[in-house]
Amino acid sequence: MKKLMQSFLIALLPVFLFASGSAFAGKPPGYFVDESKLPFEALPGATALWGVHTRAGYRIEIPGNWNGDLVVWAHGFRGTGLELTVDDHPLRPLLIQLGYAWAASSYSRNDYDVATGVQDTHALVKRFNGLVGKPDKVYMTGASMGGHITAVSIEQYGNTYDAALPICGVLGDYALFDYFLDFNVVAQQLGTGMSAFPVGDPALYIGVTVPKIKATLEAAPGAWPFVLNADGENLKSLTELRSGGERPNFDEAFAFWNSIPTDTGPGNFLFNLGLGDGTLPRAPGVGADNIGVIYQFDEDPTLTPDEQLLNDTIVRVSADPQGPGPNGLAQVPVISGDINIPVLTLHNLGDLFVPVLNEIEYASRVQANGKSDLLVQRAIRGVNHCDFTPAELSTAFLDLVTWVEFGVTPSGDDWLDPAAVADPDFGCEFTDGPHLLGTACP
Repeated sequence: MKKLMQSFLIALLPVFLFASGSAFAGKPPGYFVDESKLPFEALPGATALWGVHTRAGYRIEIPGNWNGDLVVWAHGFRGTGLELTVDDHPLRPLLIQLGYAWAASSYSRNDYDVATGVQDTHALVKRFNGLVGKPDKVYMTGASMGGHITAVSIEQYGNTYDAALPICGVLGDYALFDYFLDFNVVAQQLGTGMSAFPVGDPALYIGVTVPKIKATLEAAPGAWPFVLNADGENLKSLTELRSGGERPNFDEAFAFWNSIPTDTGPGNFLFNLGLGDGTLPRAPGVGADNIGVIYQFDEDPTLTPDEQLLNDTIVRVSADPQGPGPNGLAQVPVISGDINIPVLTLHNLGDLFVPVLNEIEYASRVQANGKSDLLVQRAIRGVNHCDFTPAELSTAFLDLVTWVEFGVTPSGDDWLDPAAVADPDFGCEFTDGPHLLGTACP
C-alpha cells in the first residue's frame, strides 16, 4: 500500500495537466482498455469481477462475508496517454478482511477530466447494483484528482454516497491552477525583471529562462534551491503564503520540490507546471487568474517597496468568464462545499504539487455552507504527494466508519486557524509512521 501511495509522486512523469491544453477540441482521442490486464486474483474467501462498462474498465471484489457496504475508489491523474487502467483500492486487504466490497473504474478518458471520472464512477456503482446487489452504504474515496472526483461526486450524486474520504485531493479546484500561475509568474518577475503568461516556447522557457531565474535567485552558483539570496527568499516566502500559509515542513518541501528530477531536468517540477496555455479539458479559455491578487513576502498587510514593485509590474492573467463557475459537470467542476454526508480528509503538509491551500479552500467553502460539523481534516507530516502510511489510511477509514455507524465524530486539525497551522506541533497528532522528510515532531 505504501508503494502505491508513493507512486502518486508525479515528479518523474511528463509535464503536468495544466500544460495539456484542451484535450477534447476536435476528434476525441482513441482511448482503450486492454482487457487482458483487467483480471485479478481475489483475496482468500473473496470473489473478483472485472470488465468494461461505459467504455471504462473496472474491478470489483466482494468478500465471502460481505457486510453489505461498498467502498469506491477514484484514481488520480493518469497523464494524457490513451490506455485506460484500473487501480486496486489501496485499503484492499483491510476492506476484504472487514467484509467490505470495493470497486474501481479506469474512467473512459484520461487527462484532467474530473467530470468523466465522476460520471463513470457513478455508472460503476449502478453496475455493482446489477451484478452484486444494492449496497446498504457506499463510501466514496479517492486520491489527488480522485479527491476532486470524490468531492464533486458527493455533491452531484448526493443520494448515492453515505460518506467520503478524499486524500491529498484537489479540493480547491481552480485555486490549484492559480497557485501554479503564481509560482511561475513571480519567479519570472523576481528572476528576470519581467513576466509573461503563457510563457511561449516551452523549450526556451525551461532551457533559458528557468536557469536564469535560478541563477539570479541563488546565493552562490549551484546553490538553488538550498541557499538563496534576498530575492530568492522572497520567492520562497511568497510560495509558502500562496500554497497554504506558514506551516511545519515547508522548508524541506521547498527544497525537495525544487530539486527533484523531472523529465526536463533537476529542480524544474514547479516550473514545469507553468508551461501550458492555461486551458483545461472541457473548459473554455484560460482557467487560472491572478487579477486582484496582492502578492506579499510576509503576513504584514502593509506593502513594502519591493512588494509594491512586484504587484505593479507582474503580468496579470484573467480567467475566461465562461470557465471557473458552478456549471455542474459541464466542464472542470467547481466544488461548492455544500456537503450532506460525513467527509474526512488527509493531506501532507509539505505537498507542493497539490498543496494544503486545497484543504483551507475546502474548509472555507464548507463553513460558508454551514456544514463544518460534517467535515474532519487531518494534516500529515511529510513532503511527498499522497504519501500516507497504511496506519494513517486505515485509521482514517475506520474513524469514518465509526462516524457513520455510531455518530461519533472523529478528531481532526483546524486548517482555518493560521496560528494552529503555523504551530511546530501541527500535523503530529495524526502522523503515524515514517515519511519522506519533515516527520520529526518537537
